[in-house]
Amino acid sequence: MNKLFSIIEISRPVNVLITCAVVSVSILICSSSSFLTINILLAILSAALVTGAGNVINDIYDIEIDRINKPNRPLPSGRISEIEAIVLFVLFSFFSLIIAYFISIPALVLVLITLVILFLYSFLIKAIPLAGNAIVALCTGLAFIFGGVVTQNVGTAIIPAIFAFQINLVREILKDIEDIKGDTKYNMKTFPIKFGLTKTKVLANGFTILLIFTTFYPFIARLYKIEYFFTVLFFVNLPLIFFLKEFNKTNFINLLPKLSLLLKLVMVTGLISIYVGLV
Repeated sequence: MNKLFSIIEISRPVNVLITCAVVSVSILICSSSSFLTINILLAILSAALVTGAGNVINDIYDIEIDRINKPNRPLPSGRISEIEAIVLFVLFSFFSLIIAYFISIPALVLVLITLVILFLYSFLIKAIPLAGNAIVALCTGLAFIFGGVVTQNVGTAIIPAIFAFQINLVREILKDIEDIKGDTKYNMKTFPIKFGLTKTKVLANGFTILLIFTTFYPFIARLYKIEYFFTVLFFVNLPLIFFLKEFNKTNFINLLPKLSLLLKLVMVTGLISIYVGLV
């Protein structure tokens, strides 16, 4: 039972659930039908496995850094061995591809591309300042595109994908700030390490402000209904303004875990805003 809990933990269940929610909402807003089909269920399961695979391979390559930053994680704590983690990555990847194949060939191709991107991120790209952050954010955006591929309506998924990319880019920058100690020891050239905290905060602030302004575009362009405007205003933009206020406090380092959680919650409220703006 302890091993099962460790497997669930290394796959990062919160991230998996968020991905499932993203794909579900993407399918809902891209589909003309509200009925569940086998393809929708398969898409959600495939996306969950891809997310789990990405999280596992990331933990494998980060094991030494996590011994400092996150010693209680399953790998550095020894609750899961590296061999077991590699097996998990292979199984998650394999079954995500098999499931995607039964959806459609475009779905299979997108899942394969995403898995390759996630592997390259952990193996190589993560060490490149900002590029690694952008790759992770891109994969979250691709979850929306995946929903569009499943429903054969990619166009409707583009704006939500852009929003997902923006907010996850900010969140990834926060995670880099949190991991400075371990990343420095292992010579990881993340943006905060290479350019310092002041420039990193300016960058995160800039991306957050850009996101706030971007959220108004679908309403101004008359792509989404008035319900979207009020929902995004109160449940997305006001929390983002609160995030900026807290992030710019002198003791912001101690607030980073809560701020990262806040951004996750904003992702959920953002999905709700998009849904009510289209249905």
